[in-house]
Formats: sequence, structure tokens, C-alpha cells
Amino acid sequence: MSHLLEVQDLKVTFALRFGDLTAIDGISFFLDRKEKLGLVGESGAGKSVTGFSIINLISKPGFISGGKVIFEGRELQSLSHKEIRTIRGNRISMIFQDPMMTLNPVLTIGTQMVETVLAHRNVSHKEAQQIALEKLQKVYIPSPEKRLQQYPHECSGGMRQRIVIAIALLTDPSLIIADEPTTALDVTIQAGIMDLLRELCETENMGLILITHDLAVVSQVTEKIAVMYAGKIIESGPTDLIVKNPRHPYTKGLIHSLPGSHRPGESLKQIPGMMPTLTDIPEGCAFHPRCEISETVCTRVIPALQTAGQPDHLAACHLLHKTREN
Repeated sequence: MSHLLEVQDLKVTFALRFGDLTAIDGISFFLDRKEKLGLVGESGAGKSVTGFSIINLISKPGFISGGKVIFEGRELQSLSHKEIRTIRGNRISMIFQDPMMTLNPVLTIGTQMVETVLAHRNVSHKEAQQIALEKLQKVYIPSPEKRLQQYPHECSGGMRQRIVIAIALLTDPSLIIADEPTTALDVTIQAGIMDLLRELCETENMGLILITHDLAVVSQVTEKIAVMYAGKIIESGPTDLIVKNPRHPYTKGLIHSLPGSHRPGESLKQIPGMMPTLTDIPEGCAFHPRCEISETVCTRVIPALQTAGQPDHLAACHLLHKTREN
């Protein structure tokens, strides 16, 4: 049985005047229906570019320079612009980071939802309105008939985010890519949005890719995690395994920097330094300038993603594999 989504050795390059820059460097993962995957890492790790490349939304000078994205048995890179439009926004929906940037401020919620339905479905205007109403009800919007008549600025932040999720559901997609869907929301509303996405995956038989920098969020929602750093996946596996037994120093640093991961009175730990830019990715392991346990081999050789104890738990660290060999 084939997977809902397969990403195989995906590479994304940006062609600039002074040379080509690799933003995504050979990442691979798969997703099944009802399955929830968290793509985790700091800003600049390549998480959002990965999400955009899946639905072929990379703008020039960026382009997919290698690998495959296979969705429901079809290789998306081989499709024409017309064919990809039957998938993007239809079979695969994306929830973008800021709902106020996603929603048109001069159109009512109802107008925007109806236009989305009519763009992808051969239905009447009245049927499209009914579909919009049903999706607002599905995401627990109070007084949905009233909301259809309102403009985005008349709704709260949490309400707007639920509306954006409702729009993503209009075409009954098989996959939703959620790019930092709770960044601007307070903690209680974040929890509600995450619970909603988790519930929708079960009831609507969807897959979910959750893009975030927050390991605490993905640990509550997803079944598996892929940790990204400088355009590569440096650790991946079941969520419980990675949260309870992280093997890569970067993943350990992310977990140890979470509130609640330290004893009372202790200061939060932080990873020194910053994510390297695409123009200044170090030789060898890209994380070695920030790593407290790096050795000479780390500065020279790029580590391979290999089994880290469990068959489905992978990590790219020279010292991890060196320890296992000894």
C-alpha cells in the first residue's frame, strides 16, 4: 500500500547572481492518512521552504533541483501548471502563518469562502454557501451565518485562525500543511487550535504536516517528528522517542531550552550561536560551530542520517555512531 505523501531526496536551490544556494539538501520522509508529522527547527532551517516545495509554490529564483514529491501515487514535479492547480488548494491545502495576511481585508468571510469553493468545485453559488457554512460549523465557529457576513477585522485572532482552517477544509483535502498556525495566538487559543487540527485528521481522514519551531506543540499533536537544521533533516522518528530520548545534540538543545525541562531555580539552557545563512553553511556537520561535543571529524565530513537505536529513529551525528561502534 502506497503512502499518502512521499518526499524522496528533495533538493531546492536558489539561483542568484553570485551562484546557486541550496536551501533544502536531500530530505526524505513519508506520511500516511490520519498521520501527523511535525517539521521542527529554528528560523532558517528550511521548514517553510519544504512545505512550499511540496505544493510547488517556490518562487523564482528558487526551484526544485532534485528529488521527487509523490502525492496519492502521482509525481507532482511532472505535472503541468493546470494539473498542479487541481491538487494545490484542492487535494492539498495550506494554512499560512498569519491569518490576517491570508484573508482579504476588503472581502467578507463568506465571499472568500464561496470563491474558493467555486474555483475548485462545479457547484452553484447557493451550494458553495452551504459548504462554507458547514465548514465553519465543523471548526466550531459560533453563529456561522453571521460570520459569513463579517470582514476579517471584525473577528478575533483565534476566530480568524479557525476561519483559515475552515477555508483549508472547503475542498475536503487529503493533506493539510500548517505553517506555524498558532504563532500569534495566546497559549489557551493555541491549545484549542491544536486540538482542532488533531480532531480533524481523525474525522476527515487527512494527513497533517505541522511546521513549527516549538517542540512542545508538536509533542502534543504529532505521531512523528523530523528535526531540520540548515536545510537537512538531522533527526527523525516517533514523537515519543525523540522527545524522551533525543540523540542529536541539536534536538537535545531544543528540548532543554523548553520551560519545564529544568529544575526549579535553574536557568533555561540555550543553544549558543545562530543558524547559519545559506551563504555561510560550515563544512562538515553544519551544527558543529554550535555543538558542545564536536570533534575534528565533525568539521570535515557531513554525517549521514542513520539508525539511532530503534529502526525508525534516525539521527545524523558522527559521535552517536562512533559510540555505537565502540
